[in-house]
Amino acid sequence: MRRLLPLLSLSILAACASQPGRKYVVFFSNQSVELNDTAKNVIAEAARKAQSHPGSIVQVEGYAAAGGDLSADALIAIQRAKLVAAELHEDGVSGDRIRQTPRAPTNGEGMTVGARRVEIELVSP
Repeated sequence: MRRLLPLLSLSILAACASQPGRKYVVFFSNQSVELNDTAKNVIAEAARKAQSHPGSIVQVEGYAAAGGDLSADALIAIQRAKLVAAELHEDGVSGDRIRQTPRAPTNGEGMTVGARRVEIELVSP
């Protein structure tokens, strides 16, 4: 049993190392659907990670801060998710691997920077 313990530990570490395991967050200005250089760099990094894990699905979740018109804010969340997905595709990620999910804003989110974002995550199919 003692001989198997180091081997088991290494196997567990190798499995953890092969998992994508991180969210990439792209932030937007208030009511904006434009990517700045920092956002493009984050997306490019996520695309590189996706290319090194070809079996993973790239989940793109768009968010928007809740303003006066929740339906307009929901549209911004959709546009942000589409924009980031298009940039991922342009950076070499196959379109059939990208899943877009806009998240409707709630009144509790307010105008915080955290509510004006898109999250990119690599997940197992």
